[in-house]
Amino acid sequence: METSVTCYSRGVLLPRVSSQRSPSLVTPPSSFSTSSSFKQGLKSNSIFGDSLRVAPRSQLKATKAKSNGASSVTKCEIGQSLEEFLTQATPDKGLRTLLMCMGEALRTIAFKVRTASCGGTACVNSFGDEQLAVDMLADKLLFEALQYSHVCKYACSEEVPELQDMGGPVEGGFSVAFDPLDGSSIVDTNFTVGTIFGVWPGDKLTGVTGGDQVAAAMGIYGPRTTYVLAVKGFPGTHEFLLLDEGKWQHVKETTEINEGKMFSPGNLRATFDNSEYSKLIDYYVKEKYTLRYTGGMVPDVNQIIVKEKGIFTNVTSPTAKAKLRLLFEVAPLGLLVENAGGFSSDGYNSVLDKTIVNLDDRTQVAYGSKNEIIRFEETLYGTSRLKNVPIGVTA
Repeated sequence: METSVTCYSRGVLLPRVSSQRSPSLVTPPSSFSTSSSFKQGLKSNSIFGDSLRVAPRSQLKATKAKSNGASSVTKCEIGQSLEEFLTQATPDKGLRTLLMCMGEALRTIAFKVRTASCGGTACVNSFGDEQLAVDMLADKLLFEALQYSHVCKYACSEEVPELQDMGGPVEGGFSVAFDPLDGSSIVDTNFTVGTIFGVWPGDKLTGVTGGDQVAAAMGIYGPRTTYVLAVKGFPGTHEFLLLDEGKWQHVKETTEINEGKMFSPGNLRATFDNSEYSKLIDYYVKEKYTLRYTGGMVPDVNQIIVKEKGIFTNVTSPTAKAKLRLLFEVAPLGLLVENAGGFSSDGYNSVLDKTIVNLDDRTQVAYGSKNEIIRFEETLYGTSRLKNVPIGVTA
């Protein structure tokens, strides 16, 4: 079974998907050296077998929401396709192309995860003529998608934490950092896993902050396959569902994270020698919060966006050091949560304010509603920057 990602830099084609047939392939530009999967030509032109088609522009829908009778903001509609949504969310054609190409990669990864063979300590699937662990397969697919988009200059992943030249332009191009398969160690247990990525303008992935991102997203591979996306400057965090025919359909918009007793506590071993974190966990238990923790960062943070409430924590201690990477996981998820109306914190400030010095920088983090982040900061460090900040205002 062979694998490829189908997308063009001058307009992305949307293939139908049939899980009964193996992925067909698209020929890359002559300078694109990659797996044999891209060398089959345009014989079948699809990911899973059926013909490609272009979503007609006549189907684009927009509604104008008046604000005080003066300005108007284009709002997306539930039921739109990904392409229709992106046309409204950003005027940047290059960014639209990149996000569409990543959507194609996420769809293929979902298929590969769903059909992986798990035995012993690894889950594997085919990539051209190779058999790869699913996290490395996802890594290759994402690099291919970014290179084939023609708008990505540099990319790096948690698996390959070094800048890779994708051949795109510096001016008007983008750099992308991603965790190809967060939770890969729990694929065999059939838990939800996912992909995380952040998009920065230009050719820099160090010396920048999470707030400099122009977009961030998660691909979530569970009972449903979803693509959760935030575009800087466009309100809300948006969920797209992968339909049977292979289209991404807009199914949810989140613009507010409310208060609610749901907690997801990561790195609990830190409570052994971090008394403040232990006190915070005791508070959640005493106040009868609902425990919702899977061990996968993607589903544990995504539930805050979907349920529109709760808190995720991953705190360090002298013996339980930080594991979460600022570039590949923490900053992209920070944009997703904050665009959804929530807040993030490293204990002192929003994670979007932290400068990425090295590609492998790590940090502790919390995501959640305003009051939950205030409680997190006050319990751990005695004060919170959000105490007198109105909801809807960035601290």
